Amino acid sequence: MDFGIHGKVAVVTGGDSGIGLATAKLLAQEGVKIALLDKTADRLDEALQDLQTVGEAMAVQADLRHLSEVEAAKRNIVNHYGHVDILVNCAGITGATGDFLDISDDDWLETLEVDLMAAVRVCRTFIPLMRETGWGRVVLVASEDAVQPYADEMPYCAAKAGVLNFAKNLSKAYASDGVLVNSVAPAFIATPMTDTMMEQRAEKMETDVDEAITTFLDQKRPHLELKRRGKAEEVAAVIAFLCSQQSSFVVGANYRVDGGSVAGIGL
Repeated sequence: MDFGIHGKVAVVTGGDSGIGLATAKLLAQEGVKIALLDKTADRLDEALQDLQTVGEAMAVQADLRHLSEVEAAKRNIVNHYGHVDILVNCAGITGATGDFLDISDDDWLETLEVDLMAAVRVCRTFIPLMRETGWGRVVLVASEDAVQPYADEMPYCAAKAGVLNFAKNLSKAYASDGVLVNSVAPAFIATPMTDTMMEQRAEKMETDVDEAITTFLDQKRPHLELKRRGKAEEVAAVIAFLCSQQSSFVVGANYRVDGGSVAGIGL
C-alpha cells in the first residue's frame, strides 16, 4: 500500500525507544523525514544512528515539561527541514502507582505534566505549522487505561483519559484546516517502560521476568485475549496508517491496539 507521504516531515516524541522509535522507523521506510525528540541524550543518539540506517533523520533533545525547550526544538527542526507535516506524541511515563491515599499531589502533577501537558505543548507548538500548509496528521498515544480503570494506576489513567478527550477536541478544531487528529490506545506493549514494570514485579515476587509477565497477564490483564505483550511494531503500524494519505477520512478516532485487553465496547 502506498501511504502517499514520501517527503513529508514527522516529529516523533518519545522517539529514543519503544513505540516512538518503531513508528519513526516505519515512517522512514515510507520516505518520511524524521525529527526524533526525547530528553536523554545518550539514548537519543543511539536511536538516531539506528534510524539513519533506514532513512533521513535528525534528533533534538528536549524535555517536554518545559515549553521553552519545545519551542527551541521547533526552531531547530524548521531550520533543518523547513516545515512539519506530522506529529506523533509517544512520550510518557507510568508515574506514581499504588494506593490512592499514598499518592501525593506532586506525584499526580508529575504524571499529568508528562502524560497530558506534554501533548498539549507539542500540539500547540507544531499544529500551526500544519495549518499554514493546509495538510497535517497528529497522532496522540493514549492507553487502554484511559477507558479501563486500574485502581493502582490512577494518575496514569486520568492523564491518558485526558489525552483521549484532548485528541477528540483537537480533531473538531482543526479538521477544516486539513489537520487530522486521532489517537491510539495500546495495552501492555514490550517497551522499556513495561520492561521496568516487569523487572520490579519480578524482584518483588522473587521470580524471573517471564514469570512476572505471565502472572501479570493472569492477574492484572485477564481480558488481554492474546496472552502476550504486544510489539512496538504492531502499534507503529496503526500509527503509520493514521499518518498517511490512506486515513484521509479518519478524524477524531481512537484505535485500540490492545490484544483485546479492554473488556467493554466503549471508546
